[in-house]
Amino acid sequence: MRRLVRSATLNGYADVARAVGLDPVALMRAHGLDASDLSVPDRWISAPAVARLLDASAEAAGRPDFALRLAELRRLSTIGPLSIVLREEPDLRSALTLLMRHEHSYNEALRMELSETEGIATTRLWFEFGEPTPAGQALLLGVGALFGIVRACVGDAWRPLSVCFSTPAPDDVAAYRRFFGPGLRFEHEFSGLVLYASDLDAPNALADPLMRPYAQRILESVVAARASTTSERVTELIELLLPLDRCSIDHVAKAMGVDQRTLQRHLAAEGTSFGAILHATRAGLAERHLRGDRYTIGEIGTVLGFTSPSSFSRWFHQQFAMSPREWRRASAGR
Repeated sequence: MRRLVRSATLNGYADVARAVGLDPVALMRAHGLDASDLSVPDRWISAPAVARLLDASAEAAGRPDFALRLAELRRLSTIGPLSIVLREEPDLRSALTLLMRHEHSYNEALRMELSETEGIATTRLWFEFGEPTPAGQALLLGVGALFGIVRACVGDAWRPLSVCFSTPAPDDVAAYRRFFGPGLRFEHEFSGLVLYASDLDAPNALADPLMRPYAQRILESVVAARASTTSERVTELIELLLPLDRCSIDHVAKAMGVDQRTLQRHLAAEGTSFGAILHATRAGLAERHLRGDRYTIGEIGTVLGFTSPSSFSRWFHQQFAMSPREWRRASAGR
């Protein structure tokens, strides 16, 4: 199923495109998008088409910082009704947790993860489009938008320890430095922000404690919560166990403290199965790791729990009707 995104993601696109000499209407039409959608922020449009539009616009204009110009125009309201609730979260940790827990309410292709270790917090960001899609500009916009949200919450003086991109560095990084400050990292293992874990406890400068009860009502009535489910726990364990060659339903059930039959019953009640989750998790990981040339096909196959590159390639072709190398070339626009 094609992933969708709120049309507000392209807020300011027409103005930025014209400023660099492009025809936004023609470019959007060429990628199956309607310029009239820009006037309806709550309309859902194709996320892969938006990503292709951004990459094509950057290439046509010769501006690798194209999406960064869009990020400069982003407002909190871009994420829709969730922005009302996010404003009233008491601290940055709560705000980021909300943003990640409800990412599906504004972008179905976006994936984010927050982790902490030894006083350092890391926010990772990637996309799972479900089809080969160039994502360089989408990643730039995503990291830029996340950076802007953090600064809106804790103040303009805030700077992360590092701003990381899995993509290669552009020839000129001046615009990146003006926007993000120092600490830029390119061709990194992930895209996202690295900050002190103590920053997560910073009070949310936007919050008004008296408004929080009302914000929670909005969350309950407008934004569908993504509850913690058996399926989500199984997905987490599959990601951990795949590289260890221990990703069987037996191992997952033991890790959850139940037997296989109980696990199967819980998954069936949620309308899924262990095999379906395993395939979906592998597909998402494959798309993430095939983006760029950091990992070989063999290395990706190992991470996904396959015993050989050929078995990985056979599985991949069955899932996507193309080889991993063909997907990688298509994602890179080659």
